[in-house]
Amino acid sequence: MTDGSTSTKRKPTPKGLLGEELVSSKLITRDQLNQALTRRSQVDMPLGSLLIKMGFVSTDDMLNFLSNRFGVPYVNIFKKNIPQDIINLIPLEKIKQYKILPISYKNKTLTLGMVSPQDFMTISDLEFTMGLKIKPVVIPFFMMEAALNLLTSSFEDGISGETVKNIALEDKSETQTSPKIEALLSYLAKTEASDMLLTVGVPPSIKVSNQVKRLATVSLTPADCELYARELLANRDDDWEKFLQTNDLDIATTYPNLGRFRINFYRQRHSISITIRRLHDRLPTLKELRLPEWIRDYALKPQGLILVSGPAGHGKSTTLCAMIDIINTTRRCNIITLEDPIEYLHKHKKSNINQREIGRDTASFEKGMRAVFRQSPDVIVIGELRDKESFEIALRAARTGSLVISTMNAANSTAVIRIIVNMFQESQQNLITMLLADSLLLSLTQRLVPTKDQTGQVLALERFTNSNRISNLIREGKLHQIRAQMETGCEEFTPLDLSLAELYKEGKIDFEDGLMYSVNKQLYQDITGISID
Repeated sequence: MTDGSTSTKRKPTPKGLLGEELVSSKLITRDQLNQALTRRSQVDMPLGSLLIKMGFVSTDDMLNFLSNRFGVPYVNIFKKNIPQDIINLIPLEKIKQYKILPISYKNKTLTLGMVSPQDFMTISDLEFTMGLKIKPVVIPFFMMEAALNLLTSSFEDGISGETVKNIALEDKSETQTSPKIEALLSYLAKTEASDMLLTVGVPPSIKVSNQVKRLATVSLTPADCELYARELLANRDDDWEKFLQTNDLDIATTYPNLGRFRINFYRQRHSISITIRRLHDRLPTLKELRLPEWIRDYALKPQGLILVSGPAGHGKSTTLCAMIDIINTTRRCNIITLEDPIEYLHKHKKSNINQREIGRDTASFEKGMRAVFRQSPDVIVIGELRDKESFEIALRAARTGSLVISTMNAANSTAVIRIIVNMFQESQQNLITMLLADSLLLSLTQRLVPTKDQTGQVLALERFTNSNRISNLIREGKLHQIRAQMETGCEEFTPLDLSLAELYKEGKIDFEDGLMYSVNKQLYQDITGISID
């Protein structure tokens, strides 16, 4: 097959099995397909890229094949440069969502590269919203994937066909060298990923919207991960020795021109794994975090206890950071934080802010809490309340004149009360219950839910505020009644299920994702009006 004007009859093959269709079309042999599939199990590379790189099929023959398959012309973006003004014709989130690429624009007609050029719903949607005529052309998946990777990492100067080709056909396993740690940090800083994962046996990976995506590089060896760990800890006193003794270590560090990162080191199967989280330099606002403005009123209370709960990775630390910045910007007070490690670096504004790192500035949360009363605190921020001693001190501080803000790992905003009380012996529970009833201001629970277009995450929030009625229930030990009485909706309580249902009704999340994160699945179904048999 040499051009896009003729087609070859092929036996039916399962939809989507590109290799089988290429064999049926006699563009490659069965043996070549098997060789490519074996190679694909060793490297993270699309099948089309491998077939071209291994010399089994030419780029033009692959494009001709796909053109005949879909009945539309093709574009070889390896040989085409696309200016930035053409790319800007379609928002980047839609380009990623639909796997499309603007190619050219002429006479009110946009030539649009598509992996699935017979997707008439997408074409109709774009024609309606943009007011343009769409001319679809086919672009193979491996070319589109390379182009989208380029847009994610360097969305500034348009697309160079030669660069796309280098990305699509790059196979670093042949050189058996892993990326430098500086290059990996730079890549993480440029992408929309939240974390980078370095684990033996697989290539470096990133997490985007809580989904792991592996980079097109060689799999890491134990020596690679140990070298990364040593380099990341090179200028941190005795941290390498500390890690060797404990097998777990958390740090936060700043790299010039790259940004600030929180890094966790741990051992697994006799090797080292590393999780790197990117920390944004600019402190986020409530609006940017989709947090309601009424949180500001609680953050500016002179005393009491505010708790933020939820699973790891769902934005608890970022919410704390936003509240600290509100206080720092508005009040003239003394703020003491206890963090493990220090993630966001706050500057002194109207307040004095003292950030203490566990293991460096104080031995533990407990010792830091015991010393805090001698530091004249107006606001005490605790990265995470973990032990009963810290809880008791925090409750006393919240009752006697300080605002205490902390995070907890809890399933929902009311469960925190039961967790705190149950940490103490039965003889102490009455006292702790009274302290909670008097000091609790606000309990929040957060979930970051994938957006409907799978390009990001959106915040769902559960709110539980104290009142005379709630205080009485806590004092009387009727903890089991709180959620049951409040779940139907009242001023003191907004359930997570309601927040999820509203996000679904606004078209921001899929119904199934909301159902997965809901606390009361029946309540969520009732609010959305959708029943699952």
